[in-house]
Amino acid sequence: MRILDAVMGKKEQADKALERYFKANKKAGSDDRAFIAEMVYDAIRHWNYLVWFTGDRFSFKRDGLWLLVGNLLALKGYQLPEWQEFAAISPARVAERAGRRNLPRHILQSVSEELDALALEQMPEERWNAEIAAMNLPAPIVLRTNTILTHKQALLKALLTEGLEASDLENYPEAIVLHKRTNIFRHPLFSEGAFEVQDAGSQKIAPFLKVEPGMRVIDACAGAGGKTLHLAALMQNKGRIIAMDVEDYKLVELKNRAQRNRIDIIETRLIEGSKTIKRLENSADRLLLDVPCTGSGVLKRNPDAKYKIDRKLFNRVRKIQDEILEEYATMLKPGGMMVYATCSLFADENENCVNAFLAKHGEFELIDSYMHYPSETGFDGFYMALLQKLNS
Repeated sequence: MRILDAVMGKKEQADKALERYFKANKKAGSDDRAFIAEMVYDAIRHWNYLVWFTGDRFSFKRDGLWLLVGNLLALKGYQLPEWQEFAAISPARVAERAGRRNLPRHILQSVSEELDALALEQMPEERWNAEIAAMNLPAPIVLRTNTILTHKQALLKALLTEGLEASDLENYPEAIVLHKRTNIFRHPLFSEGAFEVQDAGSQKIAPFLKVEPGMRVIDACAGAGGKTLHLAALMQNKGRIIAMDVEDYKLVELKNRAQRNRIDIIETRLIEGSKTIKRLENSADRLLLDVPCTGSGVLKRNPDAKYKIDRKLFNRVRKIQDEILEEYATMLKPGGMMVYATCSLFADENENCVNAFLAKHGEFELIDSYMHYPSETGFDGFYMALLQKLNS
């Protein structure tokens, strides 16, 4: 209950609230931890619906949260224990209310009314209905094989030999999907650098940049470096990658991950202002701009964001996206290519942003673009556009 109050009442991040809870309750076994995490994410994912379902008895007080969780358990088919906290829950009432489907979308699919309105400005209603329904399903655990150290079939065989249920993911060359949730970060193969945990949609971005061994590549919004590491693997650990970010702690994490992956072509560089960008002008064969965005394509993985995305956030990230494209594109050599990418479904963050940039910059042309939809793939949503800087 404390976790739900922290996330939905006090607007903390779900993963951080769970992490803090488990640190304070170290005696909880792995099964208990998995069950608690599943219930928390299910409650967040369907929060508006559960609040409606619980009715006027809901509150953030302890009794109200118990009622909400009890209704969630009943909806999932669990037999409720005979606890005082669940005494007011009637199985017949649960069954009757569960049949109601003529509810407003923001209740039935549990999104904020502001996000719902914003999404309808950005895409057709049929598309939004399909995407939000798809993103209300739990996110699968997907691994990306580190092809510097192994290959997919060898990794899959090793996982299966050790009793993990997993399978090859077609159309994603390095991807393996796990069938059951497990703390894969404790697996020896992870410690040895054989794989990274990376959503299948995210794994589409690095290959879209068409890197080759020996190139000079800049990942200008690298963060903790999931896509940077993928680029390095595609380059066979040959060449040079400059991984940049405005937050140093993320680059420190990237260094640690690169060491575990046995990758030594990555140089990290903190962006301290426009001079950092200026020094790299016309220097990159390839440039990745995985820009900050609303995150409207990764609500499957971050369900608490459904209640935080608003017009203020949208306007702020739109300004940042335009600024990054305008300033960072100067680092690309004539003849070089760059990928602009987001984890958003919104047209203004994606194709409209790219088209506006192209209208101002005749020295660039669009080579290709792709939208990875959750409703069509079962994974996170990503947009990517490949642009080339023309030779002068």
